[in-house]
Amino acid sequence: MIPAALAPLAWTALRFGAVAAVAIVASRAATQPKDAEHQAVLDGIPEGMGGHAHRAEDERAVHGHGRLRRVLRLKPGGPALEIDASALGRVRLRRVG
Repeated sequence: MIPAALAPLAWTALRFGAVAAVAIVASRAATQPKDAEHQAVLDGIPEGMGGHAHRAEDERAVHGHGRLRRVLRLKPGGPALEIDASALGRVRLRRVG
């Protein structure tokens, strides 16, 4: 009887433990310094979306990039929040076999 009653509590404790572990790992990863070269590459991306096709040997790829920069102000003359989102991406297809 007792093990059956503890099973839901054990699963709940396991879930909370997993969430806590992920939070700890994420908080430690956030304190590492940013790589200056990566930041420079992302700062150099032009605003808007773009992409180009690339073909090499047996693979085809599409390289894409995008950047969105906006300033949000809740009320005129009030404090502002700048949003700068940049992304690089690649989708690659190749024939296997």
